[in-house]
Amino acid sequence: MNFYVVVPARYASMRLPGKPLADLAGKPMVARVAERCLTSQAAKVYVATDDQRIADALEGQVPVVMTRTDHPSGTDRLQEVAQQLALADEDIIVNVQGDEPLIPAAVIDQVADNLNSHPDCQMATLCEPIERAEDVFNPNVVKVVFDTNGRALYFSRAPIPWHRDAFAENNRDIRGGQWWRHIGIYAYRVKFLHQYVSWEPATLEKLESLEQLRAMANGVAIHVAPSCEAVPGGIDTPEDLQRVQALLEKG
Repeated sequence: MNFYVVVPARYASMRLPGKPLADLAGKPMVARVAERCLTSQAAKVYVATDDQRIADALEGQVPVVMTRTDHPSGTDRLQEVAQQLALADEDIIVNVQGDEPLIPAAVIDQVADNLNSHPDCQMATLCEPIERAEDVFNPNVVKVVFDTNGRALYFSRAPIPWHRDAFAENNRDIRGGQWWRHIGIYAYRVKFLHQYVSWEPATLEKLESLEQLRAMANGVAIHVAPSCEAVPGGIDTPEDLQRVQALLEKG
């Protein structure tokens, strides 16, 4: 199985402007992410950006695909990359977020293999157990529920499933249940990407601000599996940046 990795990298960021170029132990973040991706089994790794500063920072480390500036989401940017590269409909692209400089290569390989092994699905993604009650109730921690065949039933910022008895009267006891945090890595079939950009944003997608709900609203099956390795959190805030800088400086 061959697959491609694409790292969407936008310069603009509401909480951390210029995030892809943030210094991480002497290298820009986007270069750190690319390094991780290059240790995967991907046939090729690309960075997709609309900003020349990001392309320049990579210094030939990986091929850069310059994309339009008006994409509403990373998924739309991936579709343009697939189009520019003239990838085949059944080719698989793994979307690795440009703010995940610690992502394990094994996780990238896993999500690609999962999609390849499930021809009934057009997307695949990963999850991990939630151990803390505060994460279950945190809207910034996206939850996912899936069936016995690994097909996603729903993604939400809300605490799903709702433990009717344990959560009564504002009790937040998560013992006796199982909650899963969605990990934001995706594998797509190229044909699906071309379909996705033709669809209007779905009502649920707009309510939850979760792109994958557009796929589900249009009947697309998404494969979900627990990740084979722990995935450290990405970088969304200055505090996240400081945490990862400290980890890398320790070696």
